Amino acid sequence: MDATIPGPLAPDILDRDDLRRALEEHDFAAVFSLIKKWGGLSQNRIAAACQLTPGKVSTIMNGSSRVTSIEVIRRIADGLRIPGHLVGLAPRPWESMTSAPQEPPRASRPQTEQADTDAVPWRPDATAGMAADLTRSDLMDRRAATRALAGIVTGAPLLDAVDGWRTPSAADDRPRRPGRLGAREVDELETTARAFRRWGRAGGGGLYRKAVVGQLAEVTAALDEHQAPAIERRLYSVMAELAGTAASMSWDIDQQRRAQDYYRLALRAAHAGGDVLFGANVLAGMARQMLYQDRPHDALELVRLAQDGARRTAGSRLRAMLHTREAWALASMDRPSGFRRATAQAAEALSSADRRETEPYWIGYFNDAELAGVTGGRLLEMARSQPRTYADQAADHIRTALEQRGPEAGRSHALDWIGLAECAFLLGDMQSGADHSQNAVNVASGLRSGRVRAQLSQLYPYTVGDGVPRAVADVRGSIRSLLTA
Repeated sequence: MDATIPGPLAPDILDRDDLRRALEEHDFAAVFSLIKKWGGLSQNRIAAACQLTPGKVSTIMNGSSRVTSIEVIRRIADGLRIPGHLVGLAPRPWESMTSAPQEPPRASRPQTEQADTDAVPWRPDATAGMAADLTRSDLMDRRAATRALAGIVTGAPLLDAVDGWRTPSAADDRPRRPGRLGAREVDELETTARAFRRWGRAGGGGLYRKAVVGQLAEVTAALDEHQAPAIERRLYSVMAELAGTAASMSWDIDQQRRAQDYYRLALRAAHAGGDVLFGANVLAGMARQMLYQDRPHDALELVRLAQDGARRTAGSRLRAMLHTREAWALASMDRPSGFRRATAQAAEALSSADRRETEPYWIGYFNDAELAGVTGGRLLEMARSQPRTYADQAADHIRTALEQRGPEAGRSHALDWIGLAECAFLLGDMQSGADHSQNAVNVASGLRSGRVRAQLSQLYPYTVGDGVPRAVADVRGSIRSLLTA
């Protein structure tokens, strides 16, 4: 839907008390039913506007599935032009847009056109060209932020675009000026890339993201010169790491299409630098983005591609991390036995790690605490439909994660508190839910993480209703204040 076209809902529909109450409580079965009744929209039109399948809309309306993903809530708000405050979100970008003509969002174009930029060969010169175009657009084009909000590429176009990762890299025969970089300069670039990555894991965004993109542009300029082969390989690895960090930071401020563009650049740069392990890590990041977009089948394909490519070289921690992404996809596909199998494989792989095993520094974060937090998060997702079966298990794993990683974990620490709060609410323990929610708010208030705020907004519906305890009502106000700040 073009951002300049008015939404399909008339103002009097959005003013209805029953619709506003359903939106506030994230009761999308009621929301869709009311929109169908009073707005005159068919299920197919609701599905098309919200980028959902008609079958998904049907299961939401009949109550057999709930909308819990913040990304899906955003798609619903944007597709139906529902102001952000009605569903506990910050104002949506289109709310402040003028009626001036805008470039049509990529989501409205055929996916074959979206994937055109990925039709270039997997050659180092093509990767450098993609990096130059992407960073130039991001740093200098005022319309880049609008385009970054467009829909991501999914399905066959996405999977075909990344399949070249398994092919050998072609030679780079383009004419270039002689380069002057030495090992010391590349050492400094690698140190900077590591620092940016730490900021990204802590929830950095905003100006940090622009700094990452600026550094990425400098590395791209250096690759336009003819460096020594060993220096060039290291530069492509630095490019891959910076692009991966830019992807994570873009995602954290809800620029999903921009995040995907940087993920694809990171994968190509890792390929150009011969860094198979980091390429597998990038594919795992892309899979996680697909999971947040409610695309578990795409996510599973990406994880399997990563596992296949890194099978002979991946260390224990990387194998364990990939198994958790596989488990996440299987849980989202309602395959609990597959989830348990993949989770057990992750635990087995992690337990086999020893201090003599040398793995890249960027996978060092994946330890017992991370495994507990990731497993708890997936059990929590299943607990939303079967709380008696999974909520206690989810809470146990999340508590383990909280005990083993403290505030220095940044974004992960906040997400742990949010998950534990939701477990308590699902179990009917309103007081603990309020206490954990307040802890989450306290941590989140010190972070610049849109992802944390998005997850925090999922707690809000649990705090709404008549007769809730005073502590719950108080924390509702704290959540609302943080989300609207």
